[in-house]
Amino acid sequence: MTGARGSDVVITGMGMVTPVGTSAAEVMAAMCEGRSGLRRPPAGSALDGSAEVAGFGPPIDPGSVLAGPEARVVDRYIVMALRAAADALADAGIEVGRDVDPYRIGVILSGTGGLATLEAQVVTRTQRGRLGVSPYLLPGMLPNMGAARVAIRHGIRGYSSSIGTACAAGAQSVGEGLRLLRADEADVVVCGCSEAPLFATLADTFSNARALARGWAAEPAAASRPFDRRRNGLVLGEGAGVLVLERTAHADARDAAGYAAVMGWGATNDAHHPTTPHPEGEGAAACMRRALADARLEPADIGYVNAHGTSTKIGDRAETLAIRRVFGAGSPPVSATKAVTGHMLGASGVVECAVSVLALRRGLLPPTHNLDDPDPACDLDHIRKSPRPAAGIGQVMSNSFGFGGHNISLVFGRPGTRHSRPL
Repeated sequence: MTGARGSDVVITGMGMVTPVGTSAAEVMAAMCEGRSGLRRPPAGSALDGSAEVAGFGPPIDPGSVLAGPEARVVDRYIVMALRAAADALADAGIEVGRDVDPYRIGVILSGTGGLATLEAQVVTRTQRGRLGVSPYLLPGMLPNMGAARVAIRHGIRGYSSSIGTACAAGAQSVGEGLRLLRADEADVVVCGCSEAPLFATLADTFSNARALARGWAAEPAAASRPFDRRRNGLVLGEGAGVLVLERTAHADARDAAGYAAVMGWGATNDAHHPTTPHPEGEGAAACMRRALADARLEPADIGYVNAHGTSTKIGDRAETLAIRRVFGAGSPPVSATKAVTGHMLGASGVVECAVSVLALRRGLLPPTHNLDDPDPACDLDHIRKSPRPAAGIGQVMSNSFGFGGHNISLVFGRPGTRHSRPL
């Protein structure tokens, strides 16, 4: 290791809404035990006939996070964002105005937005005319409204933004939060992403592009199988993930415990194709190298990689080549946790950051489930079948890649706070 500055920024809170649970304990248990959140869409659901398998998050009463008539008209992505953010701030023990100046806390909460709500309103207008369109449409579905609603609910008056880099958006939100804290433009940043893609039109476009897993209706838990020879597409999932990032000095001043240090990040673009990654993994490899350089680490310092691993033929092979480019023949242990959650689009990146951090804290690396017959073209040090003990690792990496060629890698290490979260 060449000397890191990773103790400057720490994670002090996390909140998740996923197909396998809403608490860190539930999510990690599912990852380690192979408890899948994938199932067949129920008859009559919005996905019936459009997707064989999907990852459904738990029901959330909109009235539990929003009051008044707006609770009835906001998109599910906003509801999940509000729940995950509230849980993350509570986990961090932060009340805005008491623990942090309202102008010194920011929120970067991304997502595709409420496309299902927009589509429903288009149908309503077709059926009932222009007066049938809800006046709450825009505040109920715009992509920035996750961040805006979180800011309004918690009185966050500092920097506020959302990022539109598809499946890389959640991870990029964390990286931009790190940048904001390093620039001393905030003491705390709420970073995350929420996605609600489980509706017919979005599933249909993935299906017609032959990107969805197929032939798994009889065994839905086996449909998402990153790096496996039998993989034939991704499984759509819904969810949200939020991390509370904080300057270490600020966390120590309020006697807060840290989960992990956010040591560095990298961002690149393949500049290759709107939907497929560079086949040689060139941009992804450059992204990982940038993250290592930013963290002032060498490849040998990384003890685990949480792969983007979507279960698509070209994507998994391209990421394998990228990891080989960076780490050589002796790559660190790798796993892809979308096998149990499905692909929650941009939200996957934040949840996978949380999983990477929890694996580091516990010294237990989750496996890639359904990896029964590894693709010879994806010959990495895969963690298979059961978790792998790794008590001695010091740093981990999480990868997220998105349509448009967006690549994000983040590196986490042990927290520099006086107090650490218990295992």
